[in-house]
Amino acid sequence: MKQILLTILCFTSVSLFAATEHPLLPNVFSLSATHLAAARERLAAADPALAPALAQLRSEADKLLKRKPWSVMDKARVPPSGNKHDYLSFAPYYWPDPKTNDGLPYVRRDGETNPESKTGTDSAAFEHLGEAVETLGLAYYFTGFEPYAEKASQLTRTWFLDPATSMTPHLKYAQGIRGKNKGRGTGILDSRPIVDATDGVALLIGSPSWKPADQKNLLAWLDAYYQWVTESKNGTLEAAAENNHGSWYDAQVIHFALVLGRKDEARQIASNALSERIATQIEPDGRQPLELARTKSFNYCCFNLEALFQLARASQHVDVDLWTFSTPDGRNLTAALRFMAPYADPTKPWPKEDLKTDSRDRLLPLLAEAIQHSDDPAIHEAFNHFAGEHHPRDRWHLLYNLP
Repeated sequence: MKQILLTILCFTSVSLFAATEHPLLPNVFSLSATHLAAARERLAAADPALAPALAQLRSEADKLLKRKPWSVMDKARVPPSGNKHDYLSFAPYYWPDPKTNDGLPYVRRDGETNPESKTGTDSAAFEHLGEAVETLGLAYYFTGFEPYAEKASQLTRTWFLDPATSMTPHLKYAQGIRGKNKGRGTGILDSRPIVDATDGVALLIGSPSWKPADQKNLLAWLDAYYQWVTESKNGTLEAAAENNHGSWYDAQVIHFALVLGRKDEARQIASNALSERIATQIEPDGRQPLELARTKSFNYCCFNLEALFQLARASQHVDVDLWTFSTPDGRNLTAALRFMAPYADPTKPWPKEDLKTDSRDRLLPLLAEAIQHSDDPAIHEAFNHFAGEHHPRDRWHLLYNLP
């Protein structure tokens, strides 16, 4: 009975919000505005298929309401600059060298995370910040519950805007290797939470909590970061990466360009991705060789596809279609997911033995989005069999307008 009442209350609040707000599409680029709007309409119509996912989203958002804001000033370690406003992280797969007295320089053990890399740095806090702002933004967009917008605004101001607590707009000291360098191009992977946060606040449509001055100041911060990430040595190195790092670089930078209104630059990134990402990273049979070579190959194959899907989503805003692009010999996103699709079955052995493998459920959001763009039978069969009505509380039900 309690669950039924909660569901009724959720739908009532959504229906009232949807009925009083102008149905504008949110100005998001790494989420799908049309799918989100369709989900909100279905929620307003009390579609029971989305009730469990909305309840889960609200549960997560409610827990965040009492959360103390994250800040770069909270870390225990001090960056090489001596300024705690500068972001700091260490390369996760590097460990002390047992052959040297002081362990320096650190050496790589792919796939084995050194817990020391997560101690006293900013990486975990930054990741949590991005996830939280996106969660609260989505919860506000679907319900109109103002405390969600208030919290999302507070978290964003604290990390990016407040002079006493804000992060400087660069990642010079990201994923450094002790004894080798203070930061690396690969550290730009750490700035993915900026994408989540900027789309999160874009969902605060009509909220008095996120003020025009906040948006203006956030765009100024993002413009400074965009300049750094596209012009610095670290950015140049990451842009040239041929594996998931290059994919995520493009997925981030195209998002930043779109948020900043730099459509010509965004279109160039999207166009280049056809030949520089899809055509080079995916084999005709769908394999991703550079990701399969890793010690956590299943995870990295998913991770790279997540980047390419995000890139494809953003590219639609500049009329570049990554979803249906294919080389003459069949290198395309559909082939890559077709290769992965059978492994949505948790009982099917992965082709190689990994150090660690994430849940096969990680494939479900990819399948849910892919069926919007592909008629491939293997992809639809995998989705229908392993997702379908299963996992009703998963967020992807709200992100994609599933049939």
